[in-house]
Amino acid sequence: MKGTTFLLVIGVILRFCQAQSETEAEESVAEEEHVELFTTAQTKMGAATSDFGYNLFRALASQEAGNNVFLAPISVSAVLTQLSMGGSEHAQSQLFRALRYHTLQDPQLHDTLKNILATVKAPGKGLSTAARLYLSRRLRLKQEFLALVEKQYNVRPKAVLGKDIKEVNDWVSQQTGRKVQGFLASNFPRNSGANAVSAAYFKGKWVTRFSQSGAMDTFQVADGAPVSIPMMKQDNYPVKMGVDSDLKCTIAQIPMQDDVSMFLFLPDDLSSNMTQLEESLTAEFVQDLSMTLLPAQVSLTLPVLRLSYSKDLLPLLGDLGLSDWLLNTELQKISPQPVKLTSVNHKVVMEMAPEGNQYPPSSSAPTHLSYRADRPFLYLIRDETFMHELAAENEPIFAFSIGYNLCQQNISRGLSDCER
Repeated sequence: MKGTTFLLVIGVILRFCQAQSETEAEESVAEEEHVELFTTAQTKMGAATSDFGYNLFRALASQEAGNNVFLAPISVSAVLTQLSMGGSEHAQSQLFRALRYHTLQDPQLHDTLKNILATVKAPGKGLSTAARLYLSRRLRLKQEFLALVEKQYNVRPKAVLGKDIKEVNDWVSQQTGRKVQGFLASNFPRNSGANAVSAAYFKGKWVTRFSQSGAMDTFQVADGAPVSIPMMKQDNYPVKMGVDSDLKCTIAQIPMQDDVSMFLFLPDDLSSNMTQLEESLTAEFVQDLSMTLLPAQVSLTLPVLRLSYSKDLLPLLGDLGLSDWLLNTELQKISPQPVKLTSVNHKVVMEMAPEGNQYPPSSSAPTHLSYRADRPFLYLIRDETFMHELAAENEPIFAFSIGYNLCQQNISRGLSDCER
């Protein structure tokens, strides 16, 4: 059986702004064979949510080349899954294909997703999410749909006017422990129909602490002069490492508390093709990678990350195979009136502090190995819980070539929205 983990964050950092220092083609045979490797509802959901997140990330990264972006795909999956409950069988099939659910064959799909959401948001994981549908008050809403979503996901779709942004912002803030503020900067679109709202806050907690933090150091950017940013540093830091000669990068897995870890892909130099790395990301690709990394102690240097990013993802859905669906959403279970999806607003806030609950191993001399994230890099943060559970049950974990699985994911490439 192939084990699945849940990706909490994936990102690529291309540049830093000043605020950073302050705070449809047919499925191929190969793909069908890939899906066959996942044999339980949870592992299939993990792979599906991973690949949806990677596809969404690639679409956004190509649209905003040169900018920082990062996403929390599990929260986007959650709100679009709520929306699917209001569609016809044909509309649901189209949405499920974009969400990669068409590979699951899980009659309890909603229960599986609900359980996964509870797992990745458990106390100590550092993650809080918000996912809700806001529907225009001009629609005659069907109470059966509202009740069904509330029963399944413990959140009731809300009827609002386009100008009710304070109500939306207050709800998102409350759901994320007051960490995601100012979710909407402007009203919902005029003639609004269904508006998908998703947000996430993640604060990473290292297992091993950093003794040096906040010292300014140089970060090389690909298209400009180096910038000075605060860094975290520690000698003899325990990680797992590996090198991918094809992608021309060095990978480090850094353990975090409560079965969470950070994977950092550091290109060999500024001229390395980051797009090739981004295109390689699949559930199997990263899972196999996690099985091939080897323990090491390194002199580790990372930026002190305090990131915020927001985006209306609606224009990207066409790139995920939903162009036809957007023209005719068939959401008749929501209202007898035509319902159009008018926005998919998403916002993520992330912090990585130097604190940890363990000191690094003592050594008479610093290790000769060095890992400095001082140039554009891509990162993933994932929950390893289910991997440990499968291993504890002595079930074999399939390793492909170089890979990773996720059921919750935030994807980031650069930083276009810095908050003070």
